[in-house]
Amino acid sequence: RWLFTQAVCTLYAFCGVLFGLGSLTSLTVLSAVCCLKVCYPAYVLLLCVWAYALMFATAPLAEWGSYGPEPYGTACCITWKASSREATLYILALFIFCYLLPCLLILISYSLILWTVRVSRRAVSQH
Repeated sequence: RWLFTQAVCTLYAFCGVLFGLGSLTSLTVLSAVCCLKVCYPAYVLLLCVWAYALMFATAPLAEWGSYGPEPYGTACCITWKASSREATLYILALFIFCYLLPCLLILISYSLILWTVRVSRRAVSQH
């Protein structure tokens, strides 16, 4: 029988699930990255990029947000003046997932690349 309290049981189970799923997910991502690099160098990534863009571009067609004339009336784009809660959520989702998140990922990626190059340069110069 379990010798500890229900709280310890919950914590134990949570940790088991968290670390088990984290390990399995890490192995999954690593194998997928290896597969993509070896078997489908750019095609799958490009397909994912365009699927991501298509998802957000078609959202106004499904009435989550909307398209309309720009303020000067010479072209059309997303209706930025939200007229409903759904439109506000769409604009917020665009900001987070199509601007903020990509900018952060780009910043983090290039920072890590620069840090790795700097560490590698130091290691080479020490030899």
